[in-house]
Amino acid sequence: MTDLDFARIVAQHYEALYRFALSLTRDKAESGQLTQKTFSIWATKSHELRDLPKVEIWLFTTLHREFLGSRRQQTGFPPHELDETALKLPLILPEVANKLDTQQVLVALAQLDANLVSPVALFYLQDYSYKEIAEILDLPLGTAKSRLTRGIGQLQRLLFRDSDMGQSN
Repeated sequence: MTDLDFARIVAQHYEALYRFALSLTRDKAESGQLTQKTFSIWATKSHELRDLPKVEIWLFTTLHREFLGSRRQQTGFPPHELDETALKLPLILPEVANKLDTQQVLVALAQLDANLVSPVALFYLQDYSYKEIAEILDLPLGTAKSRLTRGIGQLQRLLFRDSDMGQSN
Protein backbone atom coordinates (compact mmCIF):
# COMPACT_ATOMS: atom_id res chain seq x y z
CA MET A 1 0.00 0.00 0.00
CA THR A 2 1.34 3.41 -0.93
CA ASP A 3 1.25 6.53 1.21
CA LEU A 4 -1.35 7.92 -1.19
CA ASP A 5 -3.60 4.86 -0.67
CA PHE A 6 -3.23 5.19 3.09
CA ALA A 7 -4.07 8.91 3.01
CA ARG A 8 -7.14 8.20 0.86
CA ILE A 9 -8.41 5.55 3.27
CA VAL A 10 -7.88 7.85 6.26
CA ALA A 11 -9.67 10.73 4.53
CA GLN A 12 -12.53 8.46 3.50
CA HIS A 13 -13.12 6.78 6.88
CA TYR A 14 -11.78 9.05 9.63
CA GLU A 15 -14.97 10.97 10.38
CA ALA A 16 -17.20 7.89 10.61
CA LEU A 17 -14.66 6.04 12.78
CA TYR A 18 -14.28 9.04 15.07
CA ARG A 19 -18.08 9.34 15.48
CA PHE A 20 -18.27 5.64 16.32
CA ALA A 21 -15.41 5.98 18.82
CA LEU A 22 -17.12 9.00 20.39
CA SER A 23 -20.34 7.04 20.79
CA LEU A 24 -18.34 4.36 22.63
CA THR A 25 -16.03 6.47 24.78
CA ARG A 26 -18.10 9.63 25.25
CA ASP A 27 -14.79 11.50 25.37
CA LYS A 28 -13.33 13.53 22.49
CA ALA A 29 -9.67 13.02 23.39
CA GLU A 30 -10.06 9.29 23.93
CA SER A 31 -12.05 9.02 20.69
CA GLY A 32 -9.29 10.75 18.75
CA GLN A 33 -6.67 8.44 20.28
CA LEU A 34 -8.73 5.37 19.54
CA THR A 35 -9.26 6.45 15.93
CA GLN A 36 -5.54 7.16 15.49
CA LYS A 37 -4.67 3.80 17.05
CA THR A 38 -6.99 2.11 14.54
CA PHE A 39 -5.22 3.77 11.61
CA SER A 40 -1.85 2.95 13.16
CA ILE A 41 -2.82 -0.72 13.21
CA TRP A 42 -4.08 -0.40 9.63
CA ALA A 43 -0.71 1.02 8.59
CA THR A 44 1.10 -2.05 9.93
CA LYS A 45 -1.44 -4.75 9.05
CA SER A 46 -3.13 -3.57 5.85
CA HIS A 47 -1.23 -6.17 3.86
CA GLU A 48 -3.23 -8.89 5.69
CA LEU A 49 -6.54 -7.76 4.19
CA ARG A 50 -7.11 -9.58 0.91
CA ASP A 51 -10.52 -8.09 0.11
CA LEU A 52 -9.93 -4.32 -0.11
CA PRO A 53 -13.67 -3.46 -0.34
CA LYS A 54 -13.94 -4.75 3.25
CA VAL A 55 -11.52 -2.13 4.58
CA GLU A 56 -14.34 -0.17 6.26
CA ILE A 57 -15.61 -3.20 8.17
CA TRP A 58 -12.01 -4.09 9.09
CA LEU A 59 -11.45 -0.57 10.46
CA PHE A 60 -14.67 -0.56 12.51
CA THR A 61 -13.94 -4.05 13.84
CA THR A 62 -10.42 -3.04 14.82
CA LEU A 63 -11.61 0.13 16.54
CA HIS A 64 -14.24 -1.81 18.48
CA ARG A 65 -11.70 -4.44 19.56
CA GLU A 66 -9.28 -1.75 20.70
CA PHE A 67 -12.06 -0.08 22.67
CA LEU A 68 -12.99 -3.36 24.36
CA GLY A 69 -9.33 -4.06 25.11
CA SER A 70 -8.88 -0.67 26.73
CA ARG A 71 -12.02 -1.19 28.82
CA ARG A 72 -10.85 -4.62 29.97
CA GLN A 73 -7.58 -3.09 31.11
CA GLN A 74 -9.44 -0.35 32.96
CA THR A 75 -11.93 -2.64 34.66
CA GLY A 76 -9.71 -5.68 35.14
CA PHE A 77 -12.31 -8.13 33.84
CA PRO A 78 -14.12 -8.79 30.55
CA PRO A 79 -17.71 -7.63 29.96
CA HIS A 80 -20.45 -10.13 30.76
CA GLU A 81 -22.71 -11.48 28.06
CA LEU A 82 -26.41 -10.82 28.52
CA ASP A 83 -29.02 -13.47 27.84
CA GLU A 84 -30.70 -13.63 24.45
CA THR A 85 -34.12 -12.39 25.52
CA ALA A 86 -35.73 -9.80 23.31
CA LEU A 87 -37.72 -6.87 24.60
CA LYS A 88 -41.10 -5.83 23.32
CA LEU A 89 -40.49 -2.34 21.98
CA PRO A 90 -43.00 0.41 22.68
CA LEU A 91 -44.61 2.12 19.73
CA ILE A 92 -43.24 5.63 19.22
CA LEU A 93 -45.25 7.80 16.87
CA PRO A 94 -43.19 9.43 14.06
CA GLU A 95 -44.29 12.97 14.94
CA VAL A 96 -42.92 12.52 18.46
CA ALA A 97 -39.63 11.06 17.23
CA ASN A 98 -39.23 13.94 14.78
CA LYS A 99 -39.35 16.44 17.67
CA LEU A 100 -36.23 14.98 19.29
CA ASP A 101 -33.00 16.78 18.63
CA THR A 102 -29.66 15.13 18.04
CA GLN A 103 -28.25 16.26 21.38
CA GLN A 104 -31.08 14.54 23.29
CA VAL A 105 -30.44 11.32 21.41
CA LEU A 106 -26.66 11.45 22.01
CA VAL A 107 -27.19 12.08 25.73
CA ALA A 108 -29.57 9.11 25.90
CA LEU A 109 -27.18 6.96 23.85
CA ALA A 110 -24.44 7.68 26.40
CA GLN A 111 -26.69 6.23 29.13
CA LEU A 112 -27.20 2.84 27.49
CA ASP A 113 -25.64 -0.30 28.93
CA ALA A 114 -22.07 -0.52 27.65
CA ASN A 115 -22.59 -3.59 25.45
CA LEU A 116 -25.66 -2.05 23.79
CA VAL A 117 -24.07 1.25 22.68
CA SER A 118 -22.03 -0.23 19.83
CA PRO A 119 -24.85 -2.00 17.98
CA VAL A 120 -27.20 0.99 18.32
CA ALA A 121 -24.51 3.46 17.23
CA LEU A 122 -23.53 1.34 14.23
CA PHE A 123 -27.18 0.92 13.23
CA TYR A 124 -28.33 4.52 13.61
CA LEU A 125 -25.17 6.59 13.19
CA GLN A 126 -23.46 4.51 10.51
CA ASP A 127 -26.46 2.81 8.80
CA TYR A 128 -24.95 -0.67 9.02
CA SER A 129 -27.08 -3.77 8.47
CA TYR A 130 -27.54 -6.47 11.12
CA LYS A 131 -25.06 -8.68 9.29
CA GLU A 132 -22.41 -5.92 9.12
CA ILE A 133 -22.91 -5.09 12.81
CA ALA A 134 -22.47 -8.75 13.73
CA GLU A 135 -19.28 -8.89 11.65
CA ILE A 136 -17.83 -5.66 13.07
CA LEU A 137 -18.58 -6.64 16.66
CA ASP A 138 -17.54 -10.25 16.06
CA LEU A 139 -20.87 -11.56 17.32
CA PRO A 140 -23.32 -14.17 16.07
CA LEU A 141 -26.09 -12.54 14.04
CA GLY A 142 -28.74 -13.42 16.63
CA THR A 143 -26.71 -11.82 19.42
CA ALA A 144 -26.23 -8.64 17.38
CA LYS A 145 -29.99 -8.47 16.67
CA SER A 146 -30.81 -9.10 20.32
CA ARG A 147 -28.45 -6.39 21.55
CA LEU A 148 -29.77 -3.96 18.98
CA THR A 149 -33.35 -4.70 20.03
CA ARG A 150 -32.53 -4.26 23.72
CA GLY A 151 -30.51 -1.12 22.98
CA ILE A 152 -33.30 0.46 20.98
CA GLY A 153 -35.78 -0.41 23.73
CA GLN A 154 -33.53 1.13 26.38
CA LEU A 155 -32.96 4.21 24.20
CA GLN A 156 -36.70 4.67 23.73
CA ARG A 157 -37.37 4.33 27.45
CA LEU A 158 -34.67 6.92 28.18
CA LEU A 159 -36.01 9.34 25.58
CA PHE A 160 -39.64 8.97 26.55
CA ARG A 161 -39.51 8.35 30.30
CA ASP A 162 -41.55 10.66 32.48
CA SER A 163 -44.17 10.80 29.78
CA ASP A 164 -46.36 8.53 27.77
CA MET A 165 -45.78 10.62 24.64
CA GLY A 166 -45.90 8.57 21.53
CA GLN A 167 -47.09 5.36 23.09
CA SER A 168 -50.22 3.98 21.61
CA ASN A 169 -52.50 1.68 23.60
